[in-house]
Amino acid sequence: MSETQRDDLRPLPHSAQNRCFGCGQNNPRGLQLRFFLAPDGTVVCPVEVPDLYEGPPGYLHGGILATLLDEAMSKAVRAQGLTAMTRHMEVDYRLPVPSGAALSVEARLLRSEGRKHWTEAEIRDNAGRALARGKGLFVEVKPR
Repeated sequence: MSETQRDDLRPLPHSAQNRCFGCGQNNPRGLQLRFFLAPDGTVVCPVEVPDLYEGPPGYLHGGILATLLDEAMSKAVRAQGLTAMTRHMEVDYRLPVPSGAALSVEARLLRSEGRKHWTEAEIRDNAGRALARGKGLFVEVKPR
């Protein structure tokens, strides 16, 4: 999904001017992901990951796919004004993901209990096919 395909998205405020591999703008080798917030609270990340991050030739490395899901789920928690870290994560790799393809990563917060926050995310291609899915448990931490 490209940013222009959804007029209802607004940039997710984030101060990651750091070296985070996923979203840090100061990491020249990182993914430099940008996140948007839909009116229903879903976090959306349109992305095209280059072949620099391949596993098998022509396809993204599974660790990169896990990173995309993890980053999106963490932003679903952050969209609630909370800072949390991954405690547990499951990934279901459904189809091979070509490098350089236009993708959309979407995540949402499912429920919260105290400092614990359960999330889910999905990577989709332009045809809307689910390529990978993730579930995560995030634990709130005090910001530094």
